[in-house]
Amino acid sequence: MNYNNCDFVIFGAKGDLSKRKLIPALYKLDKKKILHKNTKIIGVGRANWKKKEFLKIIKTSLKKFLKEKIKEKVWNTFKNRFSFCNLNVNDTEKFFKLKKKLDITKIIINYFAIPSNLYHNICKGLYKYNLNLKNSKIVLEKPIGNCLKTSNKINKNIGKYFKESQIFRIDHYLGKDTIINLLYLRFSNTILYNNWNKKHIDHVQITIAEEIGIEGRFKYFNKTGQMKDMVQNHILQILSIITMKEPKKINSKNIRKEKIKILKSLYFIKENEIEKKTVIGQYSHGKINNKKVSSYMSENFEKKNTNTETFVAIRIDIHNDRWKGVPFYIRTGKRLKKKCSKIVIVFKNNIPKTFNNFKNSKTNKLIIQLEPNEKIYLNFLNKVPSLKQKCELKKFKMKFTYSKNFKKKSIPESYEKLLLDCMLGDQSLFVHIDEVKQSWKWIDNIVNIWKKVSKKPELYVSGSWGPYLSKKMIEKDGRKWI
Repeated sequence: MNYNNCDFVIFGAKGDLSKRKLIPALYKLDKKKILHKNTKIIGVGRANWKKKEFLKIIKTSLKKFLKEKIKEKVWNTFKNRFSFCNLNVNDTEKFFKLKKKLDITKIIINYFAIPSNLYHNICKGLYKYNLNLKNSKIVLEKPIGNCLKTSNKINKNIGKYFKESQIFRIDHYLGKDTIINLLYLRFSNTILYNNWNKKHIDHVQITIAEEIGIEGRFKYFNKTGQMKDMVQNHILQILSIITMKEPKKINSKNIRKEKIKILKSLYFIKENEIEKKTVIGQYSHGKINNKKVSSYMSENFEKKNTNTETFVAIRIDIHNDRWKGVPFYIRTGKRLKKKCSKIVIVFKNNIPKTFNNFKNSKTNKLIIQLEPNEKIYLNFLNKVPSLKQKCELKKFKMKFTYSKNFKKKSIPESYEKLLLDCMLGDQSLFVHIDEVKQSWKWIDNIVNIWKKVSKKPELYVSGSWGPYLSKKMIEKDGRKWI
């Protein structure tokens, strides 16, 4: 069976995710001649669209979200792959309409670009018409549930119809080349591999900052919040990758095994530590790029007060031999000063006695900027040339920038990589059910304490770096945000 000869089904073809991410990614794979000539793409949704209407919507989406000009030669091939199936996923009796459009001898990839409360019905419909065969896969978007209990229920229902080897839980951050590179950066470089532990690292910072607000998603976001929307998946996945032990082999089984060990080692914050180790905030009016932006509450069409957080900062501790005593500070929020995703590794000042007089100098830092302007740079100290008896040290940067070092190669979009891996059947960059369970256990503990103590978010000005208490939290430990 040719891995890339498949039928690709998009449940929720009318939705934003399909238009913004999936269609452009599939177009790029076709442009790179990765899609097999017989691969078909079937959109599923509640609409009486003919193929002509569907293609018009697809081309409009590409014009809007593709970061390059559409090539007519590619488009002429790409458009012939599409068909549309008018189907209400709650009506499982009608899934025969989808079966008529599929070739069950091929790999069938079912992408659930819809809310997780509909996953069970789709699985039932696929099962009813024998569309859950061994060569069928399902791709699930986060969040899967909104707590451990609901997540377990959804995963249990899915597990009735599909094996774990057929289930691909997607976290688009894991498809970013800069995230994939973290393992190779850590384990392929002796200088980092031998110093990546509590003996040499003082602390670690992870920042995922967004300029945008909730973009009209108030109904969804107000039930979810930044903790469940970003920390439960993206940040805990990044944390597990930068702290895991080297896998015995570079495959999904061994990588997953080491990530789960980290998630199981996360220290559960106690009620009497919640104020000291966690901060939540909600954005108010402000300016971003000299443009006035509204507050979270003004986007609330229900006009009710809400304590939903749009910013989270947490001190995380990992209780294992490698990391015990090393704090991990994470922060993520909307309407912050600028879009930025980065990891900062701050090394200890383990300076020999002979150079004690330089001990007050700034420490070495490894900064990994995941997006935008992907780069890695190392802060180091160097002597300033001089005839003076007393040496002067100055901080310099050794910098590696993706755009300069890989001029002829564009960085693949995360969905390109992840969709290709689905075709290959490689689950290395997808989230296993055990990872989902462990992350929800840790998240639920904090969220439940917030509810118990009635913790309210601190307002912060849009265009700032978040609440004042976030700055205060890290400064209490004698450190500061970088």
